[in-house]
Order: sequence, then C-alpha cells, then structure tokens
Amino acid sequence: MSPFKEPKIDCHAHVFDPVKFPYGKDIEYKPAGQEMGSPGQYAQVMKTYGVGYALLVQPNSGYGSDNRCMLDAIAHDKDRLKGIAIIDFDADLAALRALKAQGIMGAAFNPTFHGIDYYRRSEGLIARLAELDMFLNLQCEHNQLELFVPWIEKLPIKVLIDHCGRPAPEAGFFQPGFTALLRIAKTGRVSVKLSGYSKFARLPYPFEDAWPYVRAIVEAYSLDHCMWASDWPYLRAPQRQDYGPLVELAERLFPDAADRRKLFWDTPKRLFSFGH
Repeated sequence: MSPFKEPKIDCHAHVFDPVKFPYGKDIEYKPAGQEMGSPGQYAQVMKTYGVGYALLVQPNSGYGSDNRCMLDAIAHDKDRLKGIAIIDFDADLAALRALKAQGIMGAAFNPTFHGIDYYRRSEGLIARLAELDMFLNLQCEHNQLELFVPWIEKLPIKVLIDHCGRPAPEAGFFQPGFTALLRIAKTGRVSVKLSGYSKFARLPYPFEDAWPYVRAIVEAYSLDHCMWASDWPYLRAPQRQDYGPLVELAERLFPDAADRRKLFWDTPKRLFSFGH
C-alpha cells in the first residue's frame, strides 16, 4: 500500500485562525501568509493524506498561552483531535482537570523559545501533570534537555520529545543533550516524535544528516515509543516544506510496512487513546 493511503496519526500540528482568534498584541512573532493554517484547512490536509487523528500543539507564535483557537478546533472535531496546551506553572489540579476534559493531553514546554531559566520553577506543574496521567511535551535543542532529566527520572511523568530532541548533527552522538535523550528511554515513560528535521538538519530535504539520529532513537526506544508528525504548517521553515514529501520520507526511513504501521498508527493510538 502507498504510504499516502496508510492510516496515520499526526502527532504535531498547529492551527491558526487570526480572524476568529486574533493574535496577542504582545506576541513577538505573528505567522502570516502560507505559515498560517486554519482548522478547516488542516481538516482538508488530514483528508487528503489519510490522517485519521491528530495531536495539536499550542504554538508560542501568534497565540502564546492563549489556547482558545486550539481548544475551539478540538471542540468542533473532538472525535479526531486532541491537544497539548501551554499551561501556567501555577495551574492547580482543578485547572488541569478542566483542560483534560476539553481534550488536552498535557503541557507544552519550549526552551528553544523561552530558554532554560524560564523553566527552573516548573517542577510543581510537572508533578501535577504526573498525578493526572498527563504528558510533559518538551521541545529542546542541543543540550537543553539536561535540565529536565532529573525530574523525568524522579517523577512518574509521561514525556513527549519533539523533533528528535533537535540535536546538532555536527556534534555527533555524544553531545550531552542527545546522550540524555537516549538515557531516559530506560524509564519506559518517554516517547519521541520523529519530525521537525528542518529545525536541526544542516542539509536540505531529505535531511540525510538527521537520519543517523533517527536510527539511534529508534534503536534506543523501539517503534513502541516513536511516532510520526508533520509539524504543519511549518512555522519559520528555512526552506519550503510540504506534507507529501514528509510522508514519503517516512517511507524512505521505514521501508517495512509493519514498521510504518507502528510509527503512523499503533503507537500514537495507544499513547493518546484515540478512538476510545
């Protein structure tokens, strides 16, 4: 079967609707033009590429911690969409339960945007997420993951790592952030999104300098803890990105259909309870 027809769950996408939900006045970066993607446009992308379910991630660009656009999209397609929200560090259990009831699976932390110091007081929120069986979704680059490793090892938190941990290809496998990523595979509570190659690869599509890192992640985690994601609609992409070539790239990296079934469908369906 063509990978374009294989059933998929997209584990990292964003939605923007600045007409219905205007961007925040104090937000530094406001997506425009082809960087924008409304819930309706994303629904058409899902239909075209055989995507049955999707995990939306709240973007820092445009909206910051204003989750209303994403929550509205989920409310209008609650059978197929769930989300990862930006959540205040002081949010209590009641606030987290309310978000969970609206289809929110966890909290997005993005040190690539805010820096590491911003998250030094986040342990309390991580503990409350763990108590409610929610996810900590981390987008780190280079060695930023090291701050979170003690918490991940100490607290029973489920973790999602965005975009292969965004290693620096020229730094090799022994760069501290990547060795930390491989180390926390042993917890059995961490899963990795094989996505976002344009955010860390130095070569253009098909991002061949990222492939050794993908293979090392799969060896450490197995496909039971790896999932595919598009990162649609490709904010700040250094070169043009399209959904179809990224689906095709998954076939190049995983030529076995049974492996793609795990990556595209089985693993994320189990982790996020889609269809239940």
